[in-house]
Amino acid sequence: MDITRIQPAGLVVSPAFSHVAVVPAGATTIYVGGQNGVDATGAVVSADVAEQSVRAIDNASIALEAAGASLADVVQWTVLVVADADLRAAYGAIAPRLAVDGAPPLVTAARVAGLGVPGALIEVSAIAAIIPA
Repeated sequence: MDITRIQPAGLVVSPAFSHVAVVPAGATTIYVGGQNGVDATGAVVSADVAEQSVRAIDNASIALEAAGASLADVVQWTVLVVADADLRAAYGAIAPRLAVDGAPPLVTAARVAGLGVPGALIEVSAIAAIIPA
């Protein structure tokens, strides 16, 4: 049993995202709170949104691993990008790591006025599911 990602007929088909995911019964759900492009001390790693984006995904990966999951187990991502940051650079830096077996993930993205961490240009959060063996 796997997580099924669906792009239904009648909705736009995008290589960047799917519209629906079905998680089988009995899966363990994991929620990862907002992760920024900061190092282990909390310092922003760069003023470049692409570099911050990669670090934010790395941080999400560390959080997932602590719960026994990986990026491949993510069902849905939320991506917040500061309004004047380059969204294409941010998403372009992380998109290849978000897809699972070539299937694009569910993604909610928004431009925001600012984030809680001064200097942060991106924040990602995730919902993952681990399917029992």
